Amino acid sequence: MTTWPNLREDDFILRDFRFVSGETLPELRQHYITLGAPGAPPALLIHNTTGTAKTWLESSLADELFGPGQPLDAAQNFLVIPDIIGFGRSSKPSDGLRARFPHYRLHDVAVAQHRLVTEGLNIPRMKLVMGLSLGGMLTWMFGQMFPDFMDALVPVASQPGPMSGRNWIQRRINVEAIRNDPEWKGGDYETQPTNWVRVAPLSAMFTQSAVRIQEIGATRDKADAFYRRLVENATKGDANNRLYQIESTMDYDPSPGLEKTKAKLFAINFADDAVNPPELGVLEAGVARIPGARCVVLPATPQSLGHQSSMHAALWNSHLAEFLKSI
Repeated sequence: MTTWPNLREDDFILRDFRFVSGETLPELRQHYITLGAPGAPPALLIHNTTGTAKTWLESSLADELFGPGQPLDAAQNFLVIPDIIGFGRSSKPSDGLRARFPHYRLHDVAVAQHRLVTEGLNIPRMKLVMGLSLGGMLTWMFGQMFPDFMDALVPVASQPGPMSGRNWIQRRINVEAIRNDPEWKGGDYETQPTNWVRVAPLSAMFTQSAVRIQEIGATRDKADAFYRRLVENATKGDANNRLYQIESTMDYDPSPGLEKTKAKLFAINFADDAVNPPELGVLEAGVARIPGARCVVLPATPQSLGHQSSMHAALWNSHLAEFLKSI
């Protein structure tokens, strides 16, 4: 892994944090990574549903974005990368409260990240807010919740419309599998429940290209082996954390407030993304309501990976570079 300049990790504690549900935490821990040149134009980067802040340091992203002359050159930018509430080393159910952890929503996540930047790091305005998948959803929300907070917005692999259709149904299946797992015990399990992990691979069927899945599972035996790997991967997580992560998106809908967005917005989606299928027209309809906003839906290629294309910046970094130069 590349060593990036001035890379550090830290926590910002938000005291007596009140969630939109009315629940509170005496201390909400917002963990984060920073790297790059202090005092340089700042960017807030938000990770995806299956990641943490460290996801942005993986070679498929960082080595395509943060290097010399690249769109987010670490020598020319200051990058702030938080763990979303419920993920990584930010506050989450598995810290001890289990199912008594406050029922957070994406609004709470955005507020916590905004306070991290403005109060914890004393940065009043960002050059860029950019997110992948779940982070892309939060990017749409930042545009209307904090319209004067950033110059530019780049949501990747996300839609500016309500959580619904196949996207929500595949999430709901996972929610029901956890809540109805007899080993879950209302969230008070002593060992991780195991029944729900058998349906967890369903999410991969939406987030990976059908062509890539066929290549991996070209025979029934190979497909079975792939399924077993997905189940094994699911067992490494925490059921309560996963439940809360999924349910945090249930009321996501930035569409009523899109016109509040002031920052220049450029959305990047993928034609073979089954989570955000372009045939629904949600992306173009939403972008049309924001003055000056643009979007691109990248066509399927032998290299594309469906929704997972968001994790491979080589597929889209040239579009990001062109947009950033325009602002």
